[in-house]
Amino acid sequence: MAILFQSTPASVARWRPFLTKAWPGRDLRFWPEIGDKSTIDYALVWHPEPGLLASLPNLKLILSLGAGVDHILRDSELPRGVPIVRLVDPYMTQAMSEYVVLQVLRLHRQDFAYRAQQAAGEWRELAQKNAAERTVGLLGFGQLGQDAAAKLTGLGFDVAGWSRSGRTVPGFRTYGGAAGLNALLRRSEILVSLLPMTPETEGVLDARLFARLPRGAGLVNAGRGRQLVEADLLAALDSGQISAAVLDVFREEPLPAAHPFWRDPRIIVTPHVAAETHPPTAGAIYAQAIEDFEAGRPVANVIDRDKGY
Repeated sequence: MAILFQSTPASVARWRPFLTKAWPGRDLRFWPEIGDKSTIDYALVWHPEPGLLASLPNLKLILSLGAGVDHILRDSELPRGVPIVRLVDPYMTQAMSEYVVLQVLRLHRQDFAYRAQQAAGEWRELAQKNAAERTVGLLGFGQLGQDAAAKLTGLGFDVAGWSRSGRTVPGFRTYGGAAGLNALLRRSEILVSLLPMTPETEGVLDARLFARLPRGAGLVNAGRGRQLVEADLLAALDSGQISAAVLDVFREEPLPAAHPFWRDPRIIVTPHVAAETHPPTAGAIYAQAIEDFEAGRPVANVIDRDKGY
């Protein structure tokens, strides 16, 4: 049995010593040194090259090196019938919640305005709402969204969540479907997107969506870059419909040096770091998935390809 690890050169360098130590005796192959393709049973991948997975004739299980699987599903040659496992890691959930809380507080406490005042040498107190008076909406209300919502609620924010299915979550106001999306947007002074990448969420953060938010709303996008229509965000910022935005994901990564987001004082850019994969915890989860598969037990977090998550 062989396990292929495929990712960026930096990620391979970071994971190689950990996996070699954590999985002694395993036949580990690190991209691009993969050896005999016919002997590879499992693949841990991040943005695999089109056709790579299809070239492994005895592949049994595909494991995503992140919470999202859109980087796998976009491969037109993806082999049918091979289960795909997304990463659900409490460490990453905690990290995402930290990021969301930080950025919601940044927007809530008017950090953008105070930074502008500091640059101008202006000492002026701004009127400030209490957290209980601030409405926050989360797009995407799975494990990540629910954990972030719980932590925001603990700080006193008025939080609601939206999911495609409109699942009921005890203790939270939840919405679903198109009508539910309208209702959530109307009440969200700060909107946080944690949506998975699917054909339905491509370009969802656009002018039509921004127009349904309260004027001057703040935006946090830690979902996927292709969900944001960048020109529409800049127009919404110029009109005042959106007051400020924090973006962790982008259509092109790394974000090109000439991109206008870098120099816009109304936008904070972070380099896709909201919830990075953590080798010690993720490695144990991957090992358990492979062990369960080999033993014929159900494997946790196998995705539904039709839904895209």
